[in-house]
Amino acid sequence: MTAPQIYVMFPGTAREALGFYADVFGGELSLFTYREFSRNDGPPDAIAHGVLAGPVAVAGADAATGENAVQSEGLMLSLLGTAVPAVLHQWFDKLALGGRVVDPLGPKPWGAADGQVIDRHGLHWLIGYETAP
Repeated sequence: MTAPQIYVMFPGTAREALGFYADVFGGELSLFTYREFSRNDGPPDAIAHGVLAGPVAVAGADAATGENAVQSEGLMLSLLGTAVPAVLHQWFDKLALGGRVVDPLGPKPWGAADGQVIDRHGLHWLIGYETAP
């Protein structure tokens, strides 16, 4: 079964953002510049394509001249149940560095634990897990 993968157009911060996600989630990061892709619609050292392959996959690039960079409302990236609780708490805490906690990761009245954080690059994450009865 396939699933959508997030691909973010960053406002000239793709190298920093994808490196941040590699620090948060681990995995292998591959970055390719506009120069390497023979593109001339942005700075030669801008990221034309970047991929983080690992427990959480994220891809993206620097928006080219005239392209819109990411702006997100009403959208969350869900990591519900994607790792053991200790790892999910680590990811949440790392995503919160320089970002904003919307709802702390913790037990909820419906019997699960979850929380929301908007990271320093503007992505809104929903992270949680089922708690033992």
